[in-house]
Amino acid sequence: MRSTSPRGCLRGFAVGFLLAASAYDLVIHGALGHSLWPPAVVLLAGLTAVLWPADRRPRWLTPQLRTAVPAGASLIFTTGVLAGNREVPFGPGEVLILLSLLFIAVRHCPWPAALLCGALDAVALLLLPVRYLRSPLDESLLAVVVGLVLAGLVAGLAGYLRSLDYRRTVAVFDTRRAERVAIAADLHDFVAHHVTGILVQTQMARMMAARQPQDLDPVLAGIERAATEALASMRRTVGVLRDTGPEAPDRRPVGDLAGIADLVDGFASPGQKSVLHRDPAVSDDLPHEVQAAAFRVVQEALTNVRRHAADATEVTVRLARTGDRLEVTVADDGHGGTQLPEAAHGGGFGLVGLTERVTALGGELRAGPRAGAGWQVTATFPAGGG
Repeated sequence: MRSTSPRGCLRGFAVGFLLAASAYDLVIHGALGHSLWPPAVVLLAGLTAVLWPADRRPRWLTPQLRTAVPAGASLIFTTGVLAGNREVPFGPGEVLILLSLLFIAVRHCPWPAALLCGALDAVALLLLPVRYLRSPLDESLLAVVVGLVLAGLVAGLAGYLRSLDYRRTVAVFDTRRAERVAIAADLHDFVAHHVTGILVQTQMARMMAARQPQDLDPVLAGIERAATEALASMRRTVGVLRDTGPEAPDRRPVGDLAGIADLVDGFASPGQKSVLHRDPAVSDDLPHEVQAAAFRVVQEALTNVRRHAADATEVTVRLARTGDRLEVTVADDGHGGTQLPEAAHGGGFGLVGLTERVTALGGELRAGPRAGAGWQVTATFPAGGG
């Protein structure tokens, strides 16, 4: 048995009430001996504009057209009544339709059409009493005041909801923009790391091809591994961009403390040594955001070693726990002898983004030359209760 939602029941009740009120308008006109076709035209135009389902509405039936045409028909009807010096009643159906059209105009019409269409609907609503209130001034003023109050309440509600729609749109845009920036940072962190390794090892392979061809296989294997990991990172990123629904799983490429060991193990080129020293006090149950940030610190630091100090013979990564803080250190003994193409050196945005990521967690990042030779990057994070 199909269940009906409360929202669907409310909408069905509103539609039924509007149709009943419109039918009552026609009954009034017929009972008093007036022609039915003028009010029928106005009511039909208004009901079409209000009740036409959004998913079946043609593109040409814009909010401007929906709100202006019925209001124009109502004004023409009122003008004809005044020109014929007749007293014609108006019923609740036309009032409700014009109020609904005023709501649609203020909430859905683009500016400045919202002002024009809303004003047209309001004027048509306020002129309805003119059809039958001719002499008693107090009754006319009362009808105008009531009309102004109703129009003001409806327009105010529509304007408030329109502001909420705008805020929601801005929030969605900002959220999507922030997510795209985060994905771009992920793409930089992961792919740049592997591509830089490919470039350095390719240069090494070219040199070894002439001098030590028998030692080429480990270098080529490293290039293959880095290329495979880069493709996997890009595939995950593209998957995130494709799957944008609210139930989309979080498949952004992330890292943790266990991933740092893989980074260090796969980093060293022939003639290099990469070592990981992990304090036993550094547990795997640290907050996920802290582990991910530590992973990015190591990743970016190792990428910079390849870019700027590929002549380093030893790279050391340390994970230590000091009180309630995690300390991550990456140090090398290079002299800056890398000869990479200018375009491969980057623009320094990786370190800027890294600093932002660390400070956002309440941490601190320091980078500078070591005593003697080499470079050192140190980051500290609040480690939480892990």
